[in-house]
Amino acid sequence: MRSTRTALFAALALVAAGTGGVVAAGPAGAAAAAVPCTVDYKLQNQWSGGFTAAVTVTNNGAAKSSWAVKWSYAGNQKVTSGWNARLSQSGAAVTAANEAYNGSLATGGSISFGFNATYSGTNALPTAFTLDGVTCNVDDGGGGDPDPDPEPEPGTRVDNPYAGAKVYVNPEWSARAAAEPGGSRVSNQPTGVWLDRIAAINGANGGMGLRAHLDEALKQKGSGELVVQFVVYDLPGRDCAALASNGELGPTEIDRYKKEFIDPIAAIMADSKYAGLRIVNTIEVDSLPNLVTNAGGTNTSTPQCETMKQNGNYVKGVGYALNKLGAIPNVYNYIDAAHHGWIGWDSNFTPTAKIIHEAATAEGATVDDVAGVILNTANYSALKENNFSVGDTVNGQPVRQSKWVDWNQYVDELSFAQGFRQELVKAGFRSDIGALIDTSRNGWGGSARPAGPGPKTSVDDYVNGGRYDRRIHPGNWCNQSGAGLGERPQASPASGIDAYVWMKPPGESDGASQQIPNDEGKGFDRMCDPTYTGNALNGNNMSGALPNAPLSGKWFSAQFQELMRNAYPAL
Repeated sequence: MRSTRTALFAALALVAAGTGGVVAAGPAGAAAAAVPCTVDYKLQNQWSGGFTAAVTVTNNGAAKSSWAVKWSYAGNQKVTSGWNARLSQSGAAVTAANEAYNGSLATGGSISFGFNATYSGTNALPTAFTLDGVTCNVDDGGGGDPDPDPEPEPGTRVDNPYAGAKVYVNPEWSARAAAEPGGSRVSNQPTGVWLDRIAAINGANGGMGLRAHLDEALKQKGSGELVVQFVVYDLPGRDCAALASNGELGPTEIDRYKKEFIDPIAAIMADSKYAGLRIVNTIEVDSLPNLVTNAGGTNTSTPQCETMKQNGNYVKGVGYALNKLGAIPNVYNYIDAAHHGWIGWDSNFTPTAKIIHEAATAEGATVDDVAGVILNTANYSALKENNFSVGDTVNGQPVRQSKWVDWNQYVDELSFAQGFRQELVKAGFRSDIGALIDTSRNGWGGSARPAGPGPKTSVDDYVNGGRYDRRIHPGNWCNQSGAGLGERPQASPASGIDAYVWMKPPGESDGASQQIPNDEGKGFDRMCDPTYTGNALNGNNMSGALPNAPLSGKWFSAQFQELMRNAYPAL
């Protein structure tokens, strides 16, 4: 969903096709008193031996200050981890109780939570649910029949494109993943398709082009809804603060960007043949945040970013892309907004929201061309740090004073995403703006994952001993050693979050660990060199990068194996 839990129910209660679900639509009109509560239990993803489920509960009775939902399985399903609820299981019986922050459930209000689980044999869906002991989805005699909302017409924009939809599995990435030892455990996961140069539109080096992916998406769609994800990434002067993913267009080549890159993409996406797909675009990774942190005379400014700020081509390019792509009714644009370890400081937080709004209203674009923002696409920041919070103190010192947090207002991506959404609304975006969080490489599991808080001997010991993110420094971003796959892609996992996604395909390199000649404009960044001792941006620490990495975007087997080995939830 983009904003509220109540908005979520209307979207989720529509479609179970393709994902599996027990769907009960909320009562309308005179029927409101007839069904005391409704439960929508949906399989968002299923693989051999495991699955992810999402549950939405709507309360039609008296308002509640706490709640508990119960059901039983017919098979051997076992819940292993969850979010937005405290889940427990005894035999086949499962109880999901509210967290401290979401106990309030108003009359007519909805609550959503989700979980991962294991199974063997048949994964039969539960059919009976109770809310605080009252049976849901059953008419109590009050009259009237539940009346589900009609299906949206193909091409009609919905609040959250991921709700009730399958997501496209890129066959090229899937084949590479499946060819790895153990890779079949995740090779069916949906990932983003990167359009990172003009040649990629028609298929570079014999690979699938944009139209080929959309044609394949139609085959995967079947009779249900399907999201297909693209990364639009070829701005002039791209990646002005780094070298590993520099692009083919020079700083002044805005006209080529418009005519040779965006216009052909828009023409293909607008083909009526694809009107029934939900096309999600990530717009220009890391670009606009660079204008805040690495330009304008800051102590981290680079000449390249100063140039892009002065000539305006990042803002113009993003605005043009939003305008052209946003004019297509079944397209959903999400602007990249970096991550909490970059934008979470007061000095960056509001300025980033403002410059995103500036781009969203440039070159004929409007805020209606923006479905939301996407976070963590090119980073490894932990989804949620459970062992410490920004408000904790140790021996009178706040967590914000630790070297790791370094006075940031946020310690993880989920809290940052939810806070940044509100800042975007203040900057002029619609109140229903959504957020995506890339969880493809931020699991930080394995033996190094702390089981609890660190010692309270000092604020640094407390944070370092308890943090899931095991990077040497949060400024490290290239092919990080010890990283793991994070939460599997799923729709509507938390308030304000449209989906967790794997937009950066696991196993694709962030950058080469040494200079490699190429015709893609990609340079060599020392942050990808495992022998590099760092700079002011990472506190003069080692880079933490894996050795022997290929060019950015190329398959990196060692990284893929590392991500599987350290996955959390574990594979």
